[in-house]
Amino acid sequence: MANAVKLSPTGDRQKALISRLEKEAGTSINLCYQCGKCTAGCPAAFAMDYPPRQVIRLLQLGFVDEALNAESVWICASCETCSSRCPRGVDIAALMDAVRREALAQNRITDKKVAAFNKAFLNGVKWFGRTYEAGLTLQYNTATKQFTKDSELGLPMYLKGKLGILPERIKGRDAVRKIFERSQEKGGE
Repeated sequence: MANAVKLSPTGDRQKALISRLEKEAGTSINLCYQCGKCTAGCPAAFAMDYPPRQVIRLLQLGFVDEALNAESVWICASCETCSSRCPRGVDIAALMDAVRREALAQNRITDKKVAAFNKAFLNGVKWFGRTYEAGLTLQYNTATKQFTKDSELGLPMYLKGKLGILPERIKGRDAVRKIFERSQEKGGE
């Protein structure tokens, strides 16, 4: 009985946070009846501590702290396979994203490298409208103090045309910039 989980009523703080997460995600966790189709289709479930179905269940049971501390929200690829497979229309991908944003806001980052990669990737999209691999690598390696990591791969990739020295810019960068501005208005980074 030492490993038994003690269930207790969900407190007001947890209820308010769950309600806010649902509102941000535009979905309701109470629609989920735990069929498991989301987890069965998730390409990253094998690497998660709590697959999508279990993240929903944690929230249903009021275990908000466990959901916020789960590595799963950082592993989630936001591919939306889970959401498209859900027979009840639960937008699990949006919920995982909302939980990830809340974990960031509460500084509950389980893996600093994942957060550094996330920031470097989004910065590239924000600045150039698409990912810029050389800039992503440079920013990530600098943030994680891995200054020479993968440096031996740069020249061979450049010579094969797989890596550009300068970033390519897309048409419509203004539209991408507006997306980031709207995100910031809603409390995103």
